[in-house]
Amino acid sequence: MMDFQSQSLTRRTHAWREILGIPVAVMTMHQVLDLLDKNIATKSHMPIAFLNANNANIAGKRPELKQAFDHFLTFADGVGVDLASWALHGSMFPENLNGTDLVPGLLRKIKRPLKVGLIGARREVADRARDAFQSMCPQHKFIVVADGYFVQQDEARILADLEVERPDILLVAMGVPQQELWITRSITSKHCTLPIAVGALFDIFTGTIPRAPEWMLTLRVEWLYRLWREPKRLWRRYIIGNPVFIISIIKAKLSGSSSAYGKGLRDTPTIGDGVVF
Repeated sequence: MMDFQSQSLTRRTHAWREILGIPVAVMTMHQVLDLLDKNIATKSHMPIAFLNANNANIAGKRPELKQAFDHFLTFADGVGVDLASWALHGSMFPENLNGTDLVPGLLRKIKRPLKVGLIGARREVADRARDAFQSMCPQHKFIVVADGYFVQQDEARILADLEVERPDILLVAMGVPQQELWITRSITSKHCTLPIAVGALFDIFTGTIPRAPEWMLTLRVEWLYRLWREPKRLWRRYIIGNPVFIISIIKAKLSGSSSAYGKGLRDTPTIGDGVVF
């Protein structure tokens, strides 16, 4: 199991809101980058995840994923989570914090040399992502630890390699819920400082999956672009998943709770202050 100390400290010192039973940090990009920079500098273990409508729906069906989110510092990814915050707490999140923008921003911000591990995607995609990151940020060292298709018999070797390398940042691109569950189950402070669940980041960063045009990103309708590009694979996520998410928010609002998914509801104060729906 993972080291919970840094997450507990973050909960005490940073604002967060509960979205369908999942605690989500209320922070700006600037605040996040400063926080993660400090965590890396002090080698304070802190798992990072992102919440969007799709993985909120999956967490509603899979209690182990919902429980796993309790062990992450989780950021709001997408207009759907923003609308949920407005409906349940009266205001939206300060910024959209998706891994596609946050991870490159963090790597660029930190000028001192870091070691960054990559796990996930197909091997050739992971290799291209490593090369692209290396070209973007030559001050850091990027290593591919494993692709995302390793079998259980390989896990002990991978974890042993991570203990030897102990990267400052470990980018885990296995998809939801595998990446969050694997980090929760297997990754501790012995293996890295910041494990980050990054979904399709390697594919997007290398152009394997094209990103939406800038105007769609500005309007926050990247999900429409992805649905247009991959209708057979993504129609269920968006055509069915988006209404399911909206219905869950309505149920939570009507029940007077920030969660519509089962037991274990919490009263959560509103203090201070991938891809997406």
